[in-house]
Amino acid sequence: MKQNYRWMVAVLIFACLLLSACGQSPRAATAEESHPVKVEHLEGKTPTRETLTEEAAKRLDIQTAEVRDTVVNGMQRKVLPYAAILYDTQGNTWVYTNPEPLTFVRHPITVDYIEGNDVFVSEGPPSGTAVVTVGAAELYGAEVEFKEE
Repeated sequence: MKQNYRWMVAVLIFACLLLSACGQSPRAATAEESHPVKVEHLEGKTPTRETLTEEAAKRLDIQTAEVRDTVVNGMQRKVLPYAAILYDTQGNTWVYTNPEPLTFVRHPITVDYIEGNDVFVSEGPPSGTAVVTVGAAELYGAEVEFKEE
C-alpha cells in the first residue's frame, strides 16, 4: 500500500507542475509590448525622428557634441566632429541632431572637406546644434529595421 501512495503522490506532483506551466503569469498577461525606439518617417528634408526610451539611450551610451563656427581664410565655416557623420547606402551624408532629450532627427549635410577629426560643412544644422557622435549608427539601424513598407 505504501508503494501505491508514493506512486500517486508522484503523479499528483507531476500533474500540478504541468498545470502550473500552462497558466500565464500576471505580468505577461498585462504587460504591453513596448519598443525601445519610436521611429516617425517625416516628409521633406528631415526624413526621420526617433524617440528612445531612457533605458535604450543608456544602453547605447548616446553622446553628442555641438556644431561650432570657425573662421577659415577669413570665412565663417560650420565645423562638426567626424564621428557625427553617417553615410547611407547611396553615399549621402547625414548627422543625427538632438533637439530634445531622447529625441533624434536625421539631418542632411554637405561636406566641404575633412581635416583630421573636423568636418567642414557647407550645408548642415545651425551652429550650437547638438549632433550625435556616439550611437548614430545604431539610430540609423533602428530606423532601417523598423521602417514600414
